[in-house]
Amino acid sequence: MRLVQLTVPTGQRQTILETLDDQGIDYVVNEETSDRDYTAVVYFPLPSAAVEPVLDSLQDQGFDDEAYTVVVDAETVISRRFESLREKYENGDVESDRISRQELQAEAESLTPTFGVYATMTIVSAVVATAGLLLDSPAVVVGSMVIAPLIGPALGAGVGSVLDEEDLFLKSIKYQLVGVLLAIGAAAVFAWTVRVTNIVPPGLDISAVDEISERLAPDLLSLAVALGAGVAGIVSISTGISVALVGVMIAAALIPPAAAAGIAIAWGQPSAAIGSTVLVFVNVLSVNLAGLVTLWYAGYRPENLFELGPTQQRVRRRVAGLVIIVLLFGVFLGGITYASYSAGTFEENTREEVELLLDQEEYEAYQMLELEVVMDDNYPFLSPERVIVTIGGPPGETAPELVDELHERINQHVDEPVGVEIRYVEVAER
Repeated sequence: MRLVQLTVPTGQRQTILETLDDQGIDYVVNEETSDRDYTAVVYFPLPSAAVEPVLDSLQDQGFDDEAYTVVVDAETVISRRFESLREKYENGDVESDRISRQELQAEAESLTPTFGVYATMTIVSAVVATAGLLLDSPAVVVGSMVIAPLIGPALGAGVGSVLDEEDLFLKSIKYQLVGVLLAIGAAAVFAWTVRVTNIVPPGLDISAVDEISERLAPDLLSLAVALGAGVAGIVSISTGISVALVGVMIAAALIPPAAAAGIAIAWGQPSAAIGSTVLVFVNVLSVNLAGLVTLWYAGYRPENLFELGPTQQRVRRRVAGLVIIVLLFGVFLGGITYASYSAGTFEENTREEVELLLDQEEYEAYQMLELEVVMDDNYPFLSPERVIVTIGGPPGETAPELVDELHERINQHVDEPVGVEIRYVEVAER
């Protein structure tokens, strides 16, 4: 529910009040005594779904754009006429659940802080995320998402597109681009600093840190996170629901991958940064695509109907462009996913081959204790490089021929030769 405060310009009082009467709206008129160009201030309650059509009808009657309008939340309205308005405008579809076009634009602008604050908070969140990744601490990484100010620009681009507000659109695009560059740059500088000052252990292998490695070689499931964040963000802002938690989800799609890219750069492994950098940009584009499509589906259109045709064409071009770019990035992520699937399949086949070989009668005294598949460093398309098999057996006994047999069996499942290493552990039983 909303309470609308409307200033009445000189000469338009009768027109405005007649329009409200025709709509069946209860209102209160306060006389204006400030000697300005207003004769009165009108207050009237409206269901959320009625704000946009009522304000549009007032605009059609020649309501002066220079007069100001204030729309605030109303907790409770008790009125029979108000219930009639609710029945008229709230019919259970998507458009009746959303806030007005005017409120949406104001909300999108309010979620975007000044550039100085935005840049500072982005840098801080990237530094915190970098620390969390190096510490392998999910809690710290989540904390970095909470302070990231990314939801405003991420959703503002879609709002600016569908409402024909090019200034808002361009501002949001600039903020997003600068935000990504700042996040990666800040993460790289901070990671380089902690590395050269030995704050982290010398020789740290970043691929061995789970929180980092999973973002250096992302897969197609990452797209679901970004698309879901975009849709949830638009639904939350357009229905007046709190966007705080959705902002965390959007930050989850952007800040940790940007921090992982910065860490890879600081460690002198630019190839390892490719996957996470691609993930950042595909997530940004996916959030924008999901938000734009969701806004148009929700029924948001520009205020000026004469701009509807050009705006619709512009939205279609932007959606088509985003779809093409996201699909191209999706192919790249699909290649990473396939490489990961192939590596997993190889490890499973290798385990089966070792177990089948050790089940033979001549090797019944041996048992497999551990199997490790060592991947190469060809990020982001990792492939098996070496297999280490730890075998337990009787004290003082080894089976050198096991290496040759396992090498032959294991390499049947790969195109490029894979090294095989067997480590023997004495097992004594009583």
